[in-house]
Amino acid sequence: MYKWFLSHQWKEMTRSNFWQKSLVINIIIGFFMLIMFSYLVLLGLFIDKILIDINPKGDVFAMFNGGLLYYLGVDLFVRFFMYSLPVINIESYLHLPIQKSKILNFLLLKSSLNIFNILPLLMFIPFAFKVVVVGYSGNIALSWMILMVILILNNSFLLHYLKRRFIDKPAIIGIFALILVSAMLLDKFNIIALSEFSSQMFVFLAYNPLYIIFPLILLILIYGINFSYLKSRMTLEDVNVKKQKKIDSLSRIKYFDSFGDLGEMILLEMKLVWRNKRCRSVINMSPIFLLYGFFFYPQDIYLEGFGFLIFVGVFMTGGIMFNYGQYMLSWESNYFDGILAHNVDFQKHFRAKYIMIISTVIISYILTIPYVFFGTKVLIINTATFLFNLGFLSFLLMYFSSNSRKRMDMTKSSAFNYQGLGATNWIMILPFFLLPIIIWLPFNLFGLPYMGIGVIGGIGVVSLAFHKSLMKIIVKRFEEKKHAIAEGFREL
Repeated sequence: MYKWFLSHQWKEMTRSNFWQKSLVINIIIGFFMLIMFSYLVLLGLFIDKILIDINPKGDVFAMFNGGLLYYLGVDLFVRFFMYSLPVINIESYLHLPIQKSKILNFLLLKSSLNIFNILPLLMFIPFAFKVVVVGYSGNIALSWMILMVILILNNSFLLHYLKRRFIDKPAIIGIFALILVSAMLLDKFNIIALSEFSSQMFVFLAYNPLYIIFPLILLILIYGINFSYLKSRMTLEDVNVKKQKKIDSLSRIKYFDSFGDLGEMILLEMKLVWRNKRCRSVINMSPIFLLYGFFFYPQDIYLEGFGFLIFVGVFMTGGIMFNYGQYMLSWESNYFDGILAHNVDFQKHFRAKYIMIISTVIISYILTIPYVFFGTKVLIINTATFLFNLGFLSFLLMYFSSNSRKRMDMTKSSAFNYQGLGATNWIMILPFFLLPIIIWLPFNLFGLPYMGIGVIGGIGVVSLAFHKSLMKIIVKRFEEKKHAIAEGFREL
């Protein structure tokens, strides 16, 4: 029976238009995935040396286990925004003489073979062979690896349940992220000892494999909760239920009426983000960009220099802008011909998009101001990169994005979804992250790093002063290519 299900899933994937027409992109993605896998294997082989450099007198196995609770928490948070729940066409099977339990078991077992469960094993397995087997024993390494697999599956099935229950309440996972970051900071300043507790617990379980029965019972319990929840909703009435039409809160906002046509276009852009899964998932992932500083600012090695702080500043204040703005025309690919057929003022159309883009930059910058806790140097660099994103990179992003010709399905999540991704999107990555550092480097070579930071911010201010001229260039380029863009969007 499961072989039959697998055959259907394989045929559905290989016969899809996206698979057939994006073979080159699939090969490129596969190449980059292979590189990422190689890096994880190398990390697993050399992480003992990294840990020894951090604490030469510490026990490598204990230090590694000390970070596992944090890893599980971060993993759960990242999965919530990036992982797409596995689905099958249930309607095709409900009328057949197939037990519902078999369909659900296949769906849940299929979910255990996802990339988020495979990636950590690429690091854990080399670490187990190099450190645990050599330094301890093969039995301890085996029990530790079994424990890791159980914990990974626990996280996976727990995520499935939480995402199905709270998919429309991302604020809950935001509160979880705040608690997680607070725990990290309290641990760093020796107020609580969560890492020590994590180390002692997992080392104890590795030495006493009999107690692994408790995480295993938890896994069975979480699996059963998922199974019961899905089974209670596995009827044709629940599957085919139609959502009642209702007016969302955005439709009741009257503030934009005072801006005339421009305000209406801004409101339409907001509705586009709010009502579609692909772009809404981009916004939901925004906390990942804003929390990026917590991984680097606490480390003195990064605070001593400038180059890496510039990269972090650009990433945090402009990450959402880049993730949203690079697809600004692809968002409209399903009805792009309708836009061209109407008498649309493209100057206002692009200005509405520009306001949306810079709004993400402004909000991101405001939320990064508390990082001044790590020093005024961080605030100065973040302010300069904020101005650079606001005035210069935002227009550069719109200029490149106005050449997008890849159609996009707005009903699908953005996690590991490369539909709508073309060569232009890859090219945009280079100036977005490297250009500020390239501008700063000559000043640093002459011993004037802060002057280089000032020039980065100054370029943003000057660009803002000439924003009308820059907008005209973008609109003119778009009008020259709009029919070619429309032709590209018509390709399925």
